[in-house]
Amino acid sequence: MKQRILYLSVLISFTLQTYAFDAVGHRIIADIAYENLKCSTRKKLDKMLGKHGMIYASVWSDDIRSDSAYAFSYNWHFQNLKDGMTKPELQFLLDNPSSEGKHLFFALDSLSKNLKQNKNDVEALKFIVHFSADLFQPMHLGRLSDRGGNDVMIKWFGRDIRLHQLWDTQMLEGQKFSYSEYSRYLKDKFAKQKKELKKQSKPDAIWETYLLRNKIYGYDYGNLRAYNYLYEFNEDMDRQLFRAGIQLANLLNQIF
Repeated sequence: MKQRILYLSVLISFTLQTYAFDAVGHRIIADIAYENLKCSTRKKLDKMLGKHGMIYASVWSDDIRSDSAYAFSYNWHFQNLKDGMTKPELQFLLDNPSSEGKHLFFALDSLSKNLKQNKNDVEALKFIVHFSADLFQPMHLGRLSDRGGNDVMIKWFGRDIRLHQLWDTQMLEGQKFSYSEYSRYLKDKFAKQKKELKKQSKPDAIWETYLLRNKIYGYDYGNLRAYNYLYEFNEDMDRQLFRAGIQLANLLNQIF
């Protein structure tokens, strides 16, 4: 009984922290990545997951969240970062991904190494597709003290929601796009910037995500007006979705 209670407690905490960009967001990112794969990489992934399979597999890591057989992966969905970090401090964590526990940085590092060694490791591939999206949801780099914004309650169009939930689902849902419509919109929107974003290093992309995380935390939520918030942050969210897709494509092209 005690073990069951402990398992349920961990699961509840995990569930609160792990819905990055919800299913639509994950599929948007996977779709953008899929279009930016090398032909040889795309053929390999289609063979492993089925044609366009990485798009549909992008939410697998959330689908298994209630399976105790995958309890080892619960903490892989997030990396709690402290306030006031410097870029060298962040780089240290990336270079030493288990220095603060086995979380998101550790997961992507170890899974990428595993997939390079065994290019038929379907589970590693599905984890990577998912966690590469989690990496660019700013609240998945949130504070430990509030569990990535899960303990920060805000008013959103008259409803009480968590700050983490706002960035996981509510801002995306407000767009009223399907994943394919949103993906096409982002591809058109960032067409002129794609070349530059493709050249961006992973550490630089994560650093910019951390800076956005700080901007989100610094907002005055006591005087939150939803439409003003959307006006201020929609561009950031769009860039994060597109950036995540490009970074995922870069990683998979390197592996395969």
